[in-house]
Amino acid sequence: MRAILDVILLVLDLYIYVLIASVIFSWLYAFNVVNPRNQIVGTIGNALYALTEPVLRPIRNRLPQLGGLDLSPIVVFLAIFLIQRVIVMYLYPSVF
Repeated sequence: MRAILDVILLVLDLYIYVLIASVIFSWLYAFNVVNPRNQIVGTIGNALYALTEPVLRPIRNRLPQLGGLDLSPIVVFLAIFLIQRVIVMYLYPSVF
């Protein structure tokens, strides 16, 4: 059971990095820092979109519109941190 919890924590940590990369990529794309017609940039963008959009879309639908400001990644960060704290503080000690 402890190994499963370790894997879950690792996956959550990796998803945080993917989410950060997606946010940074969206900023670079929005400010025309990267060339959207480049095939490598397009592939990276599509991969990040495919990994993050299924989680972010339902949250975006529930949050109010704040102009161009997207708060859905912050909500996901908070949810991941909450899940990690619950695992570390409550589930992990009871495994022993």
